[in-house]
Amino acid sequence: MKPLIIGDKEYKSRLFLGTGKFSSKDALHSAIESSGTEMVTCALRRIDVHDAGSDDILAAIDHDKIEVMLNTSGARNAKEAVKIAKFGRAAGYNTIKLEIHPDPTYLLPDPYETLIAATELCELGFKVLPYINADPVLAKRLEDVGCVAVMPLGAPIGSNQGLQTEAMLRIIIEQAKVPVIVDAGIGLPSHAAAAIEMGADAVLVNTAIAAAGDPAKMAKAFAMAVESAEMAKVAGPAGTQSHASATSPNNTFDEIF
Repeated sequence: MKPLIIGDKEYKSRLFLGTGKFSSKDALHSAIESSGTEMVTCALRRIDVHDAGSDDILAAIDHDKIEVMLNTSGARNAKEAVKIAKFGRAAGYNTIKLEIHPDPTYLLPDPYETLIAATELCELGFKVLPYINADPVLAKRLEDVGCVAVMPLGAPIGSNQGLQTEAMLRIIIEQAKVPVIVDAGIGLPSHAAAAIEMGADAVLVNTAIAAAGDPAKMAKAFAMAVESAEMAKVAGPAGTQSHASATSPNNTFDEIF
């Protein structure tokens, strides 16, 4: 199967992981290992980028195999997001998941502030992956300013509701010339598979794995779902049709009777 290319980097796995809500560093480490992911995202405010000690979230990540994408979660506007990104760059992190969500109830991303911040960060040379509503027009604007991917939501963060924005996701996927990573709201492996089957390049999952009874087993289930969906897509699914089509020749018994 073809690898996923984001910016100048190649990924074999199309499953990315968030690192919040895990009960322990060991649970996170086990889930990462089971998932086979090559990209995880961490909120800068939750880690010490200068000292990944035994209790730090970064200590659960094998940096030789897995890229860490810092995110700007907690930023309420473009100014705060750019400031967080610059702190991350100072510590050696240049790939940024841009998140700006001032709404505390639904955590929906702010499209206006996101476009402002993305424009500035791209001009500064960051690899920007913005988290957005499933808005096809905004997705194209972000692509135009230089974002290396777009990350539209399937449903509100942590809701596990699945692909509630499917119609708009399909338009984004159809129009995009950069990878589309469905992020937020994915609650089951079947949701992740459906996103890949509709043409998404990858999915990012956090709550559905972190809050599972067995995070490592759930991570493995997601990995298998994403891989099987990608394999089926590459294999070329048979087309749908409005009427029945016999799977066996209609004249099988004609010569007998």
